Amino acid sequence: MSQDDNLIDFASERGKRIHDIKDKRLNEMRQAFEQALPLAQAKAGKKAKKPKKR
Repeated sequence: MSQDDNLIDFASERGKRIHDIKDKRLNEMRQAFEQALPLAQAKAGKKAKKPKKR
């Protein structure tokens, strides 16, 4: 049995895990912002105000 078959590249595996952790954190932040600032609903419900003429 060759040892080359069982080698693991720890640097690439660590990179994948860190990417997954950061991606998960990004998705959590995105969801929090969507709850705090619902942009799609705010644009559809509001009408533009016209400035008063004096």
